[in-house]
Amino acid sequence: MKKAVWLVLVAALFSAAIFMGCSKKAQTANDAATNELLKKYMPNQMANGAIKIAVVRNLAAGDHTQQFLEGCTSEGRALGFVVDTFVTDGDNAKCQETLAQVIQKDYDGIILSHGEAGYTYDSLKPAVDKGMKVVTFDSIPYLNGDVNGQILTGVTSTAQEDAKLAELSLASLVANFPAGKQPIKVIRAWMGPGVPPLDRRQVVYDRYVKEGKIQEVALVGPVDSANARGGTQDALSALLPKFAPGAVDAIWGSYDELAKGCLQALDDAGRKDIKIMSIDISNDDINLMLSHPDVWVSTAAVDPKLIGIADMRLLAAKFAGEKTPDTYNLDAQGVKTTDLNNSINMGNIVSVVSGWGQEQGVFDSYAWFKEIKASVGK
Repeated sequence: MKKAVWLVLVAALFSAAIFMGCSKKAQTANDAATNELLKKYMPNQMANGAIKIAVVRNLAAGDHTQQFLEGCTSEGRALGFVVDTFVTDGDNAKCQETLAQVIQKDYDGIILSHGEAGYTYDSLKPAVDKGMKVVTFDSIPYLNGDVNGQILTGVTSTAQEDAKLAELSLASLVANFPAGKQPIKVIRAWMGPGVPPLDRRQVVYDRYVKEGKIQEVALVGPVDSANARGGTQDALSALLPKFAPGAVDAIWGSYDELAKGCLQALDDAGRKDIKIMSIDISNDDINLMLSHPDVWVSTAAVDPKLIGIADMRLLAAKFAGEKTPDTYNLDAQGVKTTDLNNSINMGNIVSVVSGWGQEQGVFDSYAWFKEIKASVGK
């Protein structure tokens, strides 16, 4: 009996560790002065003695995800918050279950990244009804996923400037070929519909097709969004034998995991006749672009760490009773492989990409914000 009880206890503790043990660094307790400031400016959230944030990221635990989470956690801790992170690997059932568990616990706010349109409203409404503050990234809470329908009041939805991302990447695609070659024959690497950022990028892509600049010859993507890279690699590998060299000019990777799957398929097939233009960037992407410069020639991106910083600042503004926008878009930049070199990474890419990661001026002008940060930084 004692052994059985012990095993049940261990299992319970292990389950709790899976749910709660997501932050890599221990949270340092605030000093009395910081706690007094937090009580002054965010009294409702400090009712339990600490402000706790749950960040739920519904994408694979890759480099881009880690940059985003670092932005959230570093900024949250700089404001004296406790920040726990949860990565649900693009598994929509797991994402919904994690949100339900978070809402049942004593968190004061939620940042949700990449919840799909079909369930984001229903998953977050209990949090809003409970009085929790919510900020989302690439997760717009439309009722029943209808973009023309009701949106969940009180939530700020952030996004990359998706139209600009698509415009930058597609303009680069077109610029890599002579004008007389149009329409350029393109394979589209995509997944959806129902993935809000990709749906928005698709609008620009459709315009390029309508204008006769590009012609879609095939569409590839994963069967399971939780395996975006591998699924896209398999799909393109099966398709490539049908296209002789010269039959396809370029691949448009609407998301970098899809682009990486395409690159692997091209590499395995020994195909260097097809260019890749993508969206998003990470350290892994930089390394792959540099090792395959004749194939992966450009991308368009927003600093993922800055996205996390902005989302956390917006959540803090909600705690402090500030008026926050319903939506907020972060500006995008284009990156050519020829701009990069072996010394460039996500930490110093600003040295070759103008405007990268400019966090100054992004919801940081509040007096309480500066006061709390100064107190935590002492």
